[in-house]
Amino acid sequence: MSSYEPLHHKYRPQTFADLVGQEAIATTLNNAIASQRIAPAYLFTGPRGTGKTSSARILAKSLNCLAVEAPTASPCGECEVCRAIARGSALDVIEIDAASNTGVDNIREIIERSQFAPVQCRYKVYVIDECHMLSVAAFNALLKTLEEPPERVILF
Repeated sequence: MSSYEPLHHKYRPQTFADLVGQEAIATTLNNAIASQRIAPAYLFTGPRGTGKTSSARILAKSLNCLAVEAPTASPCGECEVCRAIARGSALDVIEIDAASNTGVDNIREIIERSQFAPVQCRYKVYVIDECHMLSVAAFNALLKTLEEPPERVILF
């Protein structure tokens, strides 16, 4: 018997080419990688199910794929880092549910951890899901890091 895997996990896009209905975003992110002009923070907005988290994961793979020497618009999907990001177990790609972790202490912990260099990847990537749910104090704590992020840290 095979283990159960939800359809939204099984069929989650793994490359920019797989993103449906987000061609403009895929092109913009591909161009950023190609020109080596990667911003320290990205803000993805839209209704549920439009590919915000998937886009962040794909960009994390593109930045950290071990099959190439530098960030690439076409991550291999086969190296240790690409597979770990797809599974959600990469050490340096951290997804936070801000709906459950709304407090300033949660954000301060993220800020503190972001000061350390990546262990497994080129970039340390933080995906802050549902960030509109953060408290005002948490937003204020995060603002300084967004304005002056540590080197090799990308925030979504």
